[in-house]
Amino acid sequence: MTSAVPRITDPQAIPVAGVDDHLPPVPVDRLHAQALRQRFAAPPAWQPEIPGDGARFNPSGPTAQASVLVPLVQRDAGLQVLLTRRTAHLRSHAGQISFPGGKMEAHDADAVATALRETEEEVGLARQHVEVLGRLPVYTTVTGFVVTPVVGLVQPPFDLRIDTGEVDEAFEVPLQFLMTPAHHRRHRWDAGGGITRQFLSMPWPAAQPGSYFIWGATAAMLRNLYGFLAQP
Repeated sequence: MTSAVPRITDPQAIPVAGVDDHLPPVPVDRLHAQALRQRFAAPPAWQPEIPGDGARFNPSGPTAQASVLVPLVQRDAGLQVLLTRRTAHLRSHAGQISFPGGKMEAHDADAVATALRETEEEVGLARQHVEVLGRLPVYTTVTGFVVTPVVGLVQPPFDLRIDTGEVDEAFEVPLQFLMTPAHHRRHRWDAGGGITRQFLSMPWPAAQPGSYFIWGATAAMLRNLYGFLAQP
């Protein structure tokens, strides 16, 4: 049952069990627009490292389809990942760092349509600025959402119009930073009763007070993007 899943309410208080600095970063020449177009046009054979904890904690519970946009903004200094901080009053994932996205609606044609619609609604990024490259494998959350990450290139200039009812702020993080496993920290929490929760975090800027604490599903999907891009 989902209700029995031990919730992580203060992830920053859970100790770091390890850092993945033994893994190589994605080569810089793979982190530009044309290289990404080519990778998604002819993807390698691979399996996502982190499919999510939904099957582990809620194998027979109800699920809902959702999707997020992984927006890669084309800046002169290199690709940047556009992320949001959710407002503190939301019922789920309050205050967390996340991709724009949400639950699929009946009128959405597919996961791409959901990601583009939700991005427009949450941060006001018009879909004409987004070149959809492709999708990553789904990530299943402990709360029963089957999330499809849709990766897209974002062409400036654009104006954001943030829905303050859902989003506190939007910000950008260099893709190269997030595709460097030396910045991926592993956390492990013994929740009692033989239950262990594990998650990744990628604070930005690294190891600085007041940094954006990227963790959980968002960090897991970024790690899966790393695995996709790091394949030979």
